[in-house]
Amino acid sequence: MTEPSPTRSPAELFDLSGKVALVTGGSRGIGRAIVLGYAAAGADVVIASRKLAACEELAREVESLGRRALPVACHVGHWDDLDALVERSYGEFGKVDILVNNAGMSPLAPSSAQTSEELFDKVVAVNFKGPFRLSSLVAERMKAENGGSVISISSTGSLRPSPNFGPYAGSKAALNAISVALAKEFAPTVRFNVIAPGGFYTDISKDWAIPGEDVPALPMNRYGYPREIVTAALYFASDASSYTSGTLLPVDGVGTL
Repeated sequence: MTEPSPTRSPAELFDLSGKVALVTGGSRGIGRAIVLGYAAAGADVVIASRKLAACEELAREVESLGRRALPVACHVGHWDDLDALVERSYGEFGKVDILVNNAGMSPLAPSSAQTSEELFDKVVAVNFKGPFRLSSLVAERMKAENGGSVISISSTGSLRPSPNFGPYAGSKAALNAISVALAKEFAPTVRFNVIAPGGFYTDISKDWAIPGEDVPALPMNRYGYPREIVTAALYFASDASSYTSGTLLPVDGVGTL
C-alpha cells in the first residue's frame, strides 16, 4: 500500500475539487452549511430533502459558486425514495465520493409511556433506518470504484440521553453503532465517521436557542452556529482524515471527557 504524500499542504488536503457530495437534509440548517462548505471547497453537490423548492433554491446558490448541483426531493425514511435518490445521483454525476447522512427528526414526547407507535416508528425510520439503507447502497458502489467517505450527523443526545427524547437518543445511538459496523464492513476504501453536534442555532431550534442570549449551563456560554460544524465535515470528507474511520467527534462546546 502506498504511503500518503507527506508534502501536501493543508489547502491541498482539504480540497474537494472533482468530488461529488450527497447531503440529505441539505436544504437548511447544518445540512445547508455543509452543502455550501463543500461547494466552496470545490465539490459538486446533490441536495436532498423533502421540500424540492428549498433544494432548488440552494442549488442555485451552489451554482453561483461555480459548482454543479442536483436538487432531489427525498424522504429518507422511505427505502424506495433512497433507491431513487442513488440512481438519480449516479445518473447525473456518475459517482458519489462523499455521503452525509444529515436528515433527522427530534420530536419532543410528553413521556415515554405517551410516545405513540407512529411517532416512534417515524423517528427510527428517519434517524436510523434511512441512513443505514442509504449508506449501504452508496458504500457498495464506492467500494466497487475508488472508495469514499460516509459521514453521519448524530447528536450528543446519543451520548447523554435526556427524558422525553428517548426514541431520538436511541435512534442516534443506533446510528453511531451501525457506523462502526459499516466502517469495518467496507474498509479499507470506504471510511465511516460520525459527528455528534450539541445545540446549534437553526430554524428548528429557534424556540429554545436564541442567538445573543447567554447559555450559562454551557462552558462556551452559547450554542453553536451551523458554520462551526463545517470544518469537522470537511475533515471527514477530505484526504485530511485518510486514516480516520469508525470515529465519533462531538462538536458541542462541552466535550465528553
